[in-house]
Amino acid sequence: MLRITLNQNDGGQRLDKFLQKALKGLPPALMYKYIRKKRIKVNGKRAKENQILCAGDCIELYIPDAFSKNEGDLAELERICTMPRILYEDKNILICDKPAGVLSHTGDKNEQKAGTIPERETLIFILQAYLYRRGEYNPKEETSFAPALCNRIDRNTGGIVIAAKNAVALREMNRLIREGCLDKRYLCAVHGRPAPAQAVLEGYLFKNAKTKTVSVASSPTPGAKRIVTGYRTLSYNREHDLSLLEIRLETGRTHQIRAHMAWAGYPLLGEGKYGQNRQDRALGYAHQALYAYRIAFTVPDGPLAYLNGQTFSVDSENIRFLKLFSWREQP
Repeated sequence: MLRITLNQNDGGQRLDKFLQKALKGLPPALMYKYIRKKRIKVNGKRAKENQILCAGDCIELYIPDAFSKNEGDLAELERICTMPRILYEDKNILICDKPAGVLSHTGDKNEQKAGTIPERETLIFILQAYLYRRGEYNPKEETSFAPALCNRIDRNTGGIVIAAKNAVALREMNRLIREGCLDKRYLCAVHGRPAPAQAVLEGYLFKNAKTKTVSVASSPTPGAKRIVTGYRTLSYNREHDLSLLEIRLETGRTHQIRAHMAWAGYPLLGEGKYGQNRQDRALGYAHQALYAYRIAFTVPDGPLAYLNGQTFSVDSENIRFLKLFSWREQP
């Protein structure tokens, strides 16, 4: 028999969701069968798959030893010495500046080669290794939780990513993101000089699962989702006919900025999927010139209310394409 006592990070979730994370190799169908057959109990009583667990609950599992607790790979965590670019950190969250070229995590279905990238080379693994070295995370002490990303950005887009250190912070930050309490701003370099200099674009975005690309239409189409992209021009490079834009997303869809600006006639510098970047390579840009550079919080209440009114920005020196423009963010 395997006995698991839940800690603070384990509470607040359904039994079946907990078991899927806590036990490696246990097929869902077999898990539900074990629950029905009372081979999985909570506090010595018959359990239901949708039962909400609490910290301190004791789960008894009368199942084969092959389905053991997943305690993670400490050896891999110990090998990682890469230091993340940290903008802010407290006991609940960590805000970092992800360099362009680093994958957020291997489970990102929008990245064609995600499955070929070793887990240890991803941002989330670097963050977990950092917290492990500081004594804030130990897989052996956790059954179902590991520090996790609250948002993600494309591999070749750099900028702000938020990670949660505990389950309460993860649930709360995900709620704040859903409810639009985070004001995220991006910088990008685009070809041409948008007219007007400031506007809000609206359209409909359709995802093509086979090509892992999206397309934008001006009117509703079956399967498409509405998108709203606000932009304002900050600077113009006459020599290369490039504009520096600040982008504010009112909706957050896959490749929204890249596809929407290309649809409007202003593809991003270095854009490969939604524009031609042959001439951009001559400037040294093989990937999109896009950076999530600033985030502001509006948190009226809850466990993260102390973030209310706070704004965080990346170091402009990390945004390579800013060297093409005279603009710099004002403190």
